[in-house]
Amino acid sequence: MGLFGFLDFTKEGPGISKNAPKKRALFVFFDIYFRNFWKFFSINLFYNLISLPLITQGFAKAGITNIARNLARDKHSFGLSDFITTIKKNWKQALGVGLLNTIISAILLFGIWFYDESYRQTKMNLSLAGLIMCLLLYALFNMMNYYLYTLMITFDFKFKALYVNSLKFVLLNFWRTLLCGIILFLTTGIYVFIGLMFPDARVWLIEAIIMIATLPSFRYLVIQFFTFGSIKKYIIDPYYKAHPNTDIEQRRNLGLEIPEDDEDYEPPISWE
Repeated sequence: MGLFGFLDFTKEGPGISKNAPKKRALFVFFDIYFRNFWKFFSINLFYNLISLPLITQGFAKAGITNIARNLARDKHSFGLSDFITTIKKNWKQALGVGLLNTIISAILLFGIWFYDESYRQTKMNLSLAGLIMCLLLYALFNMMNYYLYTLMITFDFKFKALYVNSLKFVLLNFWRTLLCGIILFLTTGIYVFIGLMFPDARVWLIEAIIMIATLPSFRYLVIQFFTFGSIKKYIIDPYYKAHPNTDIEQRRNLGLEIPEDDEDYEPPISWE
């Protein structure tokens, strides 16, 4: 399985020519998004269906992360079949992470509500400090999740290591991760703003349908564009610098550069 652990990288894809002219990231993003729009459409519907029960939301996030990661690297994806395959291969960690994330989010949101109500009533600095702390922790935890599921489906990390390394990536890549969070916040905010501007049930219904059909894949594709470079820099590149002729096929299928001369190819190392 090599460095990429749980995933099967034997499927063929178009790849990216190393001699092709470089496009600006923004153009690449929208090119990938609209080129795969109908594939994302079906994925979004499946994602929302699986996310409805809180206990299975981790499955949905792992599945859509795999699709977004591969397409962000301009690699082929079989859509729903890859979604389901990813869940099958990572279901234990996806289930555990989904449940733990729900519990942590619920605790932090309760803290935000509690300290906000306390400050409104008492105007005490202690309540304000508690509110700010809970808000910061909630923001930090959400940014950790930008990395968490990619690390889960790409490497053979243990449960604890997923969270530790996600936190490290947020700190190492803080400003870029923060910008990603701001873009995601503003994207969701647009839908909220439209709903407030047009308080009509028909508008809300149409808006809800559009959100369900488009927003999940858009968000996860944005996350991949902002985070995968850091994962590549701090984990993938150092590994292949030490093992230059290892896992050639896996690298090719992730759209990564490979040695010009691979005559000394070494068989993949099992990390399981």
